[in-house]
Amino acid sequence: MLLALQTKNKTGFINGTCVKHTTYEVQRMQWDRCNSVVLSWILNSISEELYSGQVFSQSAQIVWEELKETYDKIDGSITYNLHHKINSLTKGSSSVSDYYHNMNALWKQFDALAKLPTCVCDANKEYKAHNDLIKLMQFLMGLNESFSSIRSNILSREPLPSIKSAFAIISREESHRNSLNVNVGNKGQSSAFLVSKTFDNKRRIGNTPNPNLNALNVKERVTP
Repeated sequence: MLLALQTKNKTGFINGTCVKHTTYEVQRMQWDRCNSVVLSWILNSISEELYSGQVFSQSAQIVWEELKETYDKIDGSITYNLHHKINSLTKGSSSVSDYYHNMNALWKQFDALAKLPTCVCDANKEYKAHNDLIKLMQFLMGLNESFSSIRSNILSREPLPSIKSAFAIISREESHRNSLNVNVGNKGQSSAFLVSKTFDNKRRIGNTPNPNLNALNVKERVTP
């Protein structure tokens, strides 16, 4: 919701920087109209239970502050649950692409909760490299054992590839395996079709009467 307000340049209606004018009627009416628009956006983005408690509100800033004070709280349990999801996530039966994107979404949520300070010093580069290494290890650990060989190949590289490069390598490996399975399946179907067709031909030939035998039987019956 905050991203949508920033896109529309309407964050001033929730942080109080856009003040309502009382002197000029035209500006006051414009402020009321924009406030109503922002308020409707907020109300349409919350659940039905929360909507019933805020439906009669007239200030977008007041509604935003009440919702933030009540629900925008980060404690240890939220951080723990999110970190547990990250460490428990595995590829399983999903595709490598789905597995990577699900983990990437959890990482972004965790990074947003951490709210680490930003700087341009060398320490920031070292922290980013360490954070990328942790993400790479978590991604590789969640893969199935069928990817153990390609995982060992990635871990033996110097330097280690980025998480995006590792995903690209494993994704190509998965595509290659899927294409091989399709080719093997097609060959199996072709072989089964040929065997069935050969068997039908043999059965058809076995059931067809031999004209030479029929002529011999007729000759024996005619000869005295």
